Amino acid sequence: MKATTREREQGPASRWLAMAIVGLALACAGCSGLMPKLETPQLSLVGIKIQDMTFFEQRLLVRLRVRNPNDLALPVKGITVDFELAGEAFAEGTSARAFEVPAFGEAEFDMMVTANAATALLRIIDESRGKRVDSLDYRIRGKLSTSLGLLRSVPFDERGTIALDSLAGKDKNKARGGADRS
Repeated sequence: MKATTREREQGPASRWLAMAIVGLALACAGCSGLMPKLETPQLSLVGIKIQDMTFFEQRLLVRLRVRNPNDLALPVKGITVDFELAGEAFAEGTSARAFEVPAFGEAEFDMMVTANAATALLRIIDESRGKRVDSLDYRIRGKLSTSLGLLRSVPFDERGTIALDSLAGKDKNKARGGADRS
């Protein structure tokens, strides 16, 4: 069977297209090797201080610690967080304050969060009625925004325990975090 003129014209063009697609796929595979492979940083809650409080909203200064398990510095441009305390939604916040976590190192930073804690605290108090409670479990979820080329966002989900004394501002060094990673 003889090929028509149209089929002869499409032959080289379709081969060129197939080679371009294969070349693009190989280039993309090569670029993935250039992107850094990062382990997720570990965040823990160090302390909480009340800055402003009304019945409906509380502004809290939260101190967080970021541990970087990677062999390159982590340039953080900002962070978004949601906090749970004793399984209850507690606070949320966003910070655009830039800082750097050294390779295999850690850094602490403060950020403001907004809480509507009345409902959460009433549930926590109701559940712990008659029990001596010295600490509460917490969960921090969110993402770190970085300036690492193609890796712009690093999600995290951490759990830990914080002493009630640190919530009252008495001792900000009694928080433990990162023990139960999600």
